[in-house]
Amino acid sequence: MNPNATSPRVIIRHCDAYYSERIRTIIREGLRELDIVPRGRTLVKPNLVSAGEMFPHAHTRAEFGEGLLLALQDVGSDTMTELAVGERCGITIPTRYVFKHSGFDAVIGRTRGVKRYFFEEEPQVEVRYTHEKRLRDYVFVPEPIAKADFFVNAPKFKAHPWTTVTFSMKNYIGIQDDRHRLIDHDHRLNEKIADLQYVIQPQFIAIDAIIAGEGRMLTPKPFPMNLIIMGNNQVAFDTVCAAIIGVDARTVDHIRFASERGFGTMDLSKIAISGDVSLEQAKVRAKGFDVGLIRVEKYFEGSNITAYSGPPPDTEHTDYCWGGCPGAIEEAIEILRTYDVECDKKMPRLHVVFGAYEGPIDAKPGEKVIFIGDCARWSGKIGDDLIAIQSLYKDRSTKDPHKAEAGDIYAKILKVTKELHGQRNAQYIRLEGCPVSVAEQVLALVSLGKAKNPYLEPSEAVRFNEAYLAWKGAMAIRGLKGQKYQKPGACSRGEAAPRVDGLDAVEAPAPDPE
Repeated sequence: MNPNATSPRVIIRHCDAYYSERIRTIIREGLRELDIVPRGRTLVKPNLVSAGEMFPHAHTRAEFGEGLLLALQDVGSDTMTELAVGERCGITIPTRYVFKHSGFDAVIGRTRGVKRYFFEEEPQVEVRYTHEKRLRDYVFVPEPIAKADFFVNAPKFKAHPWTTVTFSMKNYIGIQDDRHRLIDHDHRLNEKIADLQYVIQPQFIAIDAIIAGEGRMLTPKPFPMNLIIMGNNQVAFDTVCAAIIGVDARTVDHIRFASERGFGTMDLSKIAISGDVSLEQAKVRAKGFDVGLIRVEKYFEGSNITAYSGPPPDTEHTDYCWGGCPGAIEEAIEILRTYDVECDKKMPRLHVVFGAYEGPIDAKPGEKVIFIGDCARWSGKIGDDLIAIQSLYKDRSTKDPHKAEAGDIYAKILKVTKELHGQRNAQYIRLEGCPVSVAEQVLALVSLGKAKNPYLEPSEAVRFNEAYLAWKGAMAIRGLKGQKYQKPGACSRGEAAPRVDGLDAVEAPAPDPE
């Protein structure tokens, strides 16, 4: 699909609350105003990064999803051959768990004929890139993405501590399984997001901005906006959403990169904006919205954790790793604060170091220093010891997606426990990884600070392990059938897509060169 085949349009509508029938009406009217009719295999991708009582504002609400699915059925009942919801959640939680505890399972159960896809349990299809400035030559996405005829993006309107915002384009991180989404989830994360635009483009976008999430992305603060925003072009859509909260889209790298590659305009004067709420009225509703983009040193001021950060390896691109380990520890500490109100009191004095830091580390006797990430590098004195931490960073060209392996939370618990146990008597500790994930940093802080472990919390353990065992069982069955990866296919601008094990490989959209 050429994303510029039709003029970019964005509709801003008022919505009082999470009433599925009201949402259904608004979205049905939006589809008709945009003259959009879903067809063939229609796939809806919400943002279900996490859910449950501790993450009430992190995800696209189930009521919103229900209204959207019903509206798609209203408009496309004669043209759709399949209507499905698909997602891969975050922080190493089985997607089954999030579908159930977000309420999406219940919605799918009462919305007749709707399928669900847990992306980590689906065969993975290779997509080849040939565009300029790509980070790598190919990536993997789940088969339902590759097979979709009509793609609907249904994100949550949220801030993000790594990419400023998470609207439509950032929601693409969930079209990859963990083993692939963490590849390039580093200081060039915005480029990864822009690359993923070549995989598939949404024909329709509807964002849940009824209660937005500000400040963070996993544990955001609720920010009522009472809006549903719809559109037909991803760059234009994100540009309008950014403008609503007073952010110039040109300062958000992934939006700018996608626009420069021809996926849409960031010029508000070229975007047709309609609806019963004007852009200026939406801006008034969003006044004071906190994007949460803050460096790790500033983030931990006033706490028992002191952070130090130096540049990542590719200093010509950025002097700070916005997409990797520093942002992950910010999300990690907020998760722990959510689960344990005594978290900050329990946390001992810690010093955390990221990147090639060159300044002093003011660690007193008994205060642990943690070097986080493969690119951590430092030399100097800690106490009476002169130490030199060498970078373990490997160029991204050495990371082969074919060899990426899916981990689970218990494997990560063992990994972090082993690392910390082996260095338990040292004043300084090294945590390896690129990136060291949110889950791993949660586990490290739990171990060092004696805070409650959210993955083993008694109130969640039974429900979590139920989903975990169901996921492992499903993967075992698929493994016996040989369903791991489809054979490599091709997917690039202007190329014919060959067949892959009976599946037409995804053909990347050809953006307008202008």
